[in-house]
Amino acid sequence: MAHPYHHALSSVKKWGGHWKNYQTIHDWFDESKAHLADTRHRAARHHSEGIFLCEQIFGKTLKISNKRRIPVRWVAEQHVKEDLGIIPTLADWLRCIQKRPWMRGRQL
Repeated sequence: MAHPYHHALSSVKKWGGHWKNYQTIHDWFDESKAHLADTRHRAARHHSEGIFLCEQIFGKTLKISNKRRIPVRWVAEQHVKEDLGIIPTLADWLRCIQKRPWMRGRQL
């Protein structure tokens, strides 16, 4: 999906409520676009650890406008699956990074 707003609309279709109920979660997943404005930004949060971090930040459940409570993890998983088709691990992303000399740290 191209924009967090569209993810929020998708959440409304799944669980009801108003798109504004979900917007902050979907915005959080895509905040890394501020640092790298292509699909590589997803390596920062679009993985299983990112989903659990989202839950720590936003809480276990989200109360939507129709008074229903939705697990935050469901919303987070929806976002990642809509963007990638799967939920990768952080290790899946890290394995794709090419090693560079500066990554070893300062040489003594």
